[in-house]
Amino acid sequence: MRRIRMRLAAALLLLPLTAAALLCGCRDASERDAVKIGVSVYKGDDTFISAMMESFLAAAAQFEQETGVRVNISVADAGESQKTQNEQIERFLSLDYDVLCVNLVDRTDAGSIIDRARDADVPVVFFNREPVQEDMLKWDKILYVDSDARESATLEAQIVIDRYNEDPRSIDANGDGIIQYVMLEGERRHQDAIIRTEVSVETLKEAGFLVEKLDGGIANWNRDQAAALTETYLTAYGDKLELIICNNDDMALGAADAVAWLGLDFSNIVGIDGTEKGLAAVREGKMLGTVVMDLPAHARAIFESAYAFATGADPADALEVREDRSVRIPMYIEARKPVE
Repeated sequence: MRRIRMRLAAALLLLPLTAAALLCGCRDASERDAVKIGVSVYKGDDTFISAMMESFLAAAAQFEQETGVRVNISVADAGESQKTQNEQIERFLSLDYDVLCVNLVDRTDAGSIIDRARDADVPVVFFNREPVQEDMLKWDKILYVDSDARESATLEAQIVIDRYNEDPRSIDANGDGIIQYVMLEGERRHQDAIIRTEVSVETLKEAGFLVEKLDGGIANWNRDQAAALTETYLTAYGDKLELIICNNDDMALGAADAVAWLGLDFSNIVGIDGTEKGLAAVREGKMLGTVVMDLPAHARAIFESAYAFATGADPADALEVREDRSVRIPMYIEARKPVE
């Protein structure tokens, strides 16, 4: 099968695809010879979103190959503009797409998107950025797919706890019984950034650790911004800094970049996402660990939900849908092995 390459652009790109995962609970493929799926993402060059879209397109390609059903997917990059995303949604609806998949720019604007989609009777699968619950209850033809932010933060803290239990001085380097840390946060209003920031520290405290926040800042999921902040923190706090907690892998990689620039021997950096580069950094000893999001599983769940809606089926026939109309994908830890 030929390799499919995806390029996200602000304009709508119609991508005729060949293929995703076999669906249980959807009507027989022979009942529908083609579906049109419109996808709008908040930022096309975001590392995690870009990787998820690659997995999504691969899932669609596999499905088309296995069933013979044509899957036409148009992907639009909102460029971090809610106005642009709203215009993209309007265009999808005007072109009679069967279903929309939306990675919101502003989660508080989901209500207006749902209203437009409901008026046109076009179902919506939100992903990665969760609408407020009030909006999720507006209509029965909407769904949200993602991992649980609280669980991801708990697992991130568990990486630190496990390493401390193996070798306390590897985390509490100065032996004062307190973990001195800095926090690199994602977007200011992103629900995952808020939850990951709070719960990671809460989990450490609940496990009996004393912690001291030396500093922290907003790095907007961005590697370069995280590197600049981390360079400042490492210069200011030196050996007193024992742990860098990051809301995602790109920021963790930025922290590792700053360590390398300064020529330091420091790798107590934890992230979330399990991106290809993040996992490589863990294997290379540049990061302590990361929480791995199962991107193929995310992609299959988004596609299966979209296809079910597009063909008039209920996504709950194939997926475990919670009462809040969400589908949550499990995660796991990837941590650096301790030195023997």
